[in-house]
Amino acid sequence: MSYIWQFRRIVNRVPVLITHLSTMKGHPLHIGSLIGTKAGRLWLGLVIAVSVGISACAPNPMASSSSTSMAMSSQANMSTKAPSPDPRVGLKPGLFDAEEAFWNLSKVSTTKPSAPFLGVTSSDLAFKGNLVFQGNYNGVMVWDISNPKSPKLAKEFVCPASQSDVSVYGDLLFISGEGLTGRIDCGGQGVAEAVSHDRLRGIRIFDISDLQNPKNVANVQTCRGSHTHSVLKDPKDNDNIYIYISGSSGVRSEEEVPGCIAAPPSEDPNSALFRIEIIKVPLAHPENSAVVSAPRIFEGLVAPPQHGASPADAIEMAEAKARGEFTADIFGQERIIPRQILGQLLESFLKERNKTLATMNAADSAAARAALPALIAAAFPPQPPRPQQTGPRPGPTQCHDITLYPEIGRAGGACGGYGLLLDITDPVNPFRMDAVADSNFSYWHSATFNNDGSKVLFTDEWGGGGQPKCRADDPKEWGANAYFSIDKGKMKFQSYYKLPAPQTNIENCVAHNGSLIPVPGREIMVQSWYQGGISIFDWTDLKNVYEIAFHDRGPSAADTQGPGGSWSVYWYNGLLVSSEISRGLDIFELKPSGFLSANEIAAANTVKLSYLNAQGQPTYTWPTTYVLAKAYVDQLERSKGLSPAQIESTRKALAAAEGSTGAARKSALSALATDLGKNTSDAKVKALAGVVKDLGAM
Repeated sequence: MSYIWQFRRIVNRVPVLITHLSTMKGHPLHIGSLIGTKAGRLWLGLVIAVSVGISACAPNPMASSSSTSMAMSSQANMSTKAPSPDPRVGLKPGLFDAEEAFWNLSKVSTTKPSAPFLGVTSSDLAFKGNLVFQGNYNGVMVWDISNPKSPKLAKEFVCPASQSDVSVYGDLLFISGEGLTGRIDCGGQGVAEAVSHDRLRGIRIFDISDLQNPKNVANVQTCRGSHTHSVLKDPKDNDNIYIYISGSSGVRSEEEVPGCIAAPPSEDPNSALFRIEIIKVPLAHPENSAVVSAPRIFEGLVAPPQHGASPADAIEMAEAKARGEFTADIFGQERIIPRQILGQLLESFLKERNKTLATMNAADSAAARAALPALIAAAFPPQPPRPQQTGPRPGPTQCHDITLYPEIGRAGGACGGYGLLLDITDPVNPFRMDAVADSNFSYWHSATFNNDGSKVLFTDEWGGGGQPKCRADDPKEWGANAYFSIDKGKMKFQSYYKLPAPQTNIENCVAHNGSLIPVPGREIMVQSWYQGGISIFDWTDLKNVYEIAFHDRGPSAADTQGPGGSWSVYWYNGLLVSSEISRGLDIFELKPSGFLSANEIAAANTVKLSYLNAQGQPTYTWPTTYVLAKAYVDQLERSKGLSPAQIESTRKALAAAEGSTGAARKSALSALATDLGKNTSDAKVKALAGVVKDLGAM
């Protein structure tokens, strides 16, 4: 999630945050230029708070009184046509009682956040055994999902920070901190000072061998905090793990962290800009964890092409101006000033005249109205002009997410204006193999490889995660996924995919986090879209990406943008687990359909992981089973890779072998493998023949 969204979700600490940001030179959002006065800082904090409807934390009285599901029947829907009209359009709003729509999956459970985390943003997930670690801006909730129908809170610990993205390895838990108010001691009082050694901006490391008594064994401070992080287990190194840090805030003061230099590399080769930071964690002594390298993977990149406002944004702005609403330059973009903020500005003006909104007269009202443009200009001064450039502007200075795939020695860096392909065979010294830019992409956010590493997709978090970017008039290429083939270390663009169902203008919606589902022989992924819900799609054919299942809820509030939506969703040992920003933990299961057979789902569920982290991609391997062979047969029937007669005879042969024992079984499987081996032109037939041969050898 973008840094702007981070501001919005910690609005309860905005006054301290804004004060600190006003002192930070080189901040990427140039906050200092926006808050030249104390009043300006107050109004900026208020606009952030109000613009996301932070008050909409309780069920809306206008919402449906009971949750209505538009789920399909319990029987499998074998159609290969998406439902029409799309049931995601027009869902009734509500925080905990919104109307829901399902297609080709079922909801196993929804569990509300525990009390200290209710109404506070939940972020990303990590998995270990039967435990799910759910980050939250107030700390971490640990859920036991041994019974996915009724998850139990195994442990909660309050430790405020943003975003509190989490990862696990063995008995260690890693938590990201980037905001200015996070404390080393996990206290909730924040940090009042502009420079403080009590502040945590980096990685917290906890020993969770005793889950009920987690022990903070190390805190590794980084120069730009840790917005997200990625854990790398090098297959060649069993003594250490490595953490790649993605920090997107301004460079910290050297008074707070020595060696953090904000000057560009051309002025100081030790600059904290244009680099990532890598932490080495000795597994035997995690207390000795430290930053060991800061590779400059952005060297030589120039500013990428960008697109402007969408047609929907332009129409909204024009209509607002026609209504007489006020606008201002905020974060370098013209934005509509919410009416609540105008009210606050008027209150401040009237206070100086010893009046209130309740006691003002017509003359006061006219004077206040006349003063508003000057008040707005003081609170939101325009951005200063950029310095004269003698050449192309430099490219990104940090990554948002870095997806590590150590088994193939590659990483996908989603780095603001670029998608990067990295070589990570030497974990401490990664280097850039390729970089791609795209004027349709606003903010390269995350990456996912296919299982063999020959393909990669990147997501675009246009609007920073806090804006509605799935409206009917928004371009389908903006806020979407982009798909690339990989050949000899170079990426080649193939196509886009965006959530097909239009969402309302009060639902923050854009591409966000997800993972592969281990269906053998196919590329299938589940992905979050904030208040657009979750979408499952097939990207086996990079030129023809299509949706096969979904879940969505109505807006979290009836008439304003409220908090909510799926931050991330991952496949883990047969379940689809989603972190809902406001509503808690959702768990889903796939249902057989015309796109995905029961055998394919069962084969996927034979893959068992001992742990899973966001931005850490495992290699999926399938045990040799009859259901794996049956899954390949189903795929061959769908693709017409074998004739109907061959499909029928193969299924009969598999059933006969599975029902027999000893020599009869081996003989039947040997004969089937030989028969299938005659077809060497179809890779899927060869894969099926290999499974049958392996079954016969067992």
